[in-house]
Amino acid sequence: MPVQTVAVLGGGSFGTVIANIIAENGYQVRFWMRSESLADEVNRSRENSRYLPGYRLHENILATHDMAAAVADAEMIFVAVPSAYFRRVLERMKPHRRPDSLLVSTTKGIEAGSFLLMSQVLREVLPGAPVGVLSGPNLAREIADRNLAGTVVASDDPEVMDKVRRVLRSEYFRVYSNADMFGVELGGSLKNIYAIIAGLASALGMGANTNGMLITRSLTEMARFGRRIGADPMTFLGLSGVGDLIVTCSSSLSRNFSVGYGLGKGRSLDEIVEELGQVAEGVNTLKLVKHKADELDVYMPLASGLYAIMYEGQSVQHVVASLMLGEQALDVEYEAVESR
Repeated sequence: MPVQTVAVLGGGSFGTVIANIIAENGYQVRFWMRSESLADEVNRSRENSRYLPGYRLHENILATHDMAAAVADAEMIFVAVPSAYFRRVLERMKPHRRPDSLLVSTTKGIEAGSFLLMSQVLREVLPGAPVGVLSGPNLAREIADRNLAGTVVASDDPEVMDKVRRVLRSEYFRVYSNADMFGVELGGSLKNIYAIIAGLASALGMGANTNGMLITRSLTEMARFGRRIGADPMTFLGLSGVGDLIVTCSSSLSRNFSVGYGLGKGRSLDEIVEELGQVAEGVNTLKLVKHKADELDVYMPLASGLYAIMYEGQSVQHVVASLMLGEQALDVEYEAVESR
């Protein structure tokens, strides 16, 4: 039977546009929001004024603060909450979901403490459930403006990918598929680190040449790290890897780019995050990846340099100089990665 009711958990900007695309495609959407007052506002005004002001929401969306009401009848559940709250939301949802509901993570982050990706958290909390992930160059504001965009649904279950594609596909939102769920999800998490670096470089007045170098060297680091922990490095050449990396390293609409830009202008991290009002996943991901790379002896000079700036008090000028004087000189190094 075709899917009729879909739940979207998370009232941020991306959860909002995903809910609206699904609703426009004729499905009934139960939109769970942490804030009861914001849910009431969405139902009353058809707008999420906090995260996407001016974006008209379809009548098929019913916002709710009640988790049971959100998921009880949903055949498909999209989880679009920050990684820090992901497990907690799943535990809250668990007793209310249909046993056969399909679960899709849109969260681009890594769980602190366990170094689990969100699909792994899903399977840990809800063993046996069909699981997929959604990732790609998907700035919510541009999707809301109906600019053409593509995304990737990944799963080890072809039926999951097929169902998600049918629910989300529209004239302005193209959905591709990939069987490397781990690589797709990891790319979406890692690129947030490099978006911070790109924002910092932009604030310092560095130009297009610098940005081009940063993006390609960032991609090399992502593939090197991904290969070391089990992802297919070729996955990073797709939308969820280089596609997402280019967008987040080039746009002020990216929260992580904005964090880096603020740092480059001399502002404190706490001040920047408070002003954003939303989670910039790269801040937490950087710590986790730096420690994991050290543990596994993976060479990640860009991530290590950013960590030194943000958490060890080193100057930007000192870190940039050390990066430019580094001895590693191989351009494309997938073969070198394989030989390690």
